[in-house]
Amino acid sequence: MPRVSEQHLAARRQQILDAARRCFVRDGFHNTSMQDVIKEAGLSVGAVYRYFPSKNDLITAIAQAVIGTADATFADLATADPPLPLTGVLERALTFVDTQLGPDGVLPLALQVWSEAQRDPVLAEFVRSTYTRLRGHFVAAAARARDAGELPADADPEAVGAALFGLVPGYFTQRILTGSPDRATYLTGVTALLQPTPHP
Repeated sequence: MPRVSEQHLAARRQQILDAARRCFVRDGFHNTSMQDVIKEAGLSVGAVYRYFPSKNDLITAIAQAVIGTADATFADLATADPPLPLTGVLERALTFVDTQLGPDGVLPLALQVWSEAQRDPVLAEFVRSTYTRLRGHFVAAAARARDAGELPADADPEAVGAALFGLVPGYFTQRILTGSPDRATYLTGVTALLQPTPHP
């Protein structure tokens, strides 16, 4: 029998992931069964289980696809030459976030993943390691901002990076739950917070 091409295998895998994402967005993580995904994908039981033995394997694979892009995007922000101001780092990060907020994006699933991670130790470890890695790019950007004089010389990059990174899920959580604010409004608020108030 002829060997199945890598391209065909990749396309089949993506077909299953697209079906799972549609199911999760439409019906929620808990209300979606593997049988639902199989039906949505239009494939046999064996074909789906060959690639993904469980729902957690599906949700992890969906998240990894976007996280890979986010990882590269945020790494670029932390290594830009010349260094970006911290508000510029945040603006570009949120521009990426906006590409993942629509019906084809993965961020609407993020809240479901966070909830499930409270009960599933494997998923919890995936979330922990992923967010720790992404936060590291903001820590690196904060260190460069300190070295460039944007921050005080005694500023702690770990603390600043953690606070700056926290603004990213803060933004998309509000967008998902309330539909607002838009990126420009959010950045205006952050800028106002970061500007020192002149003393009389």
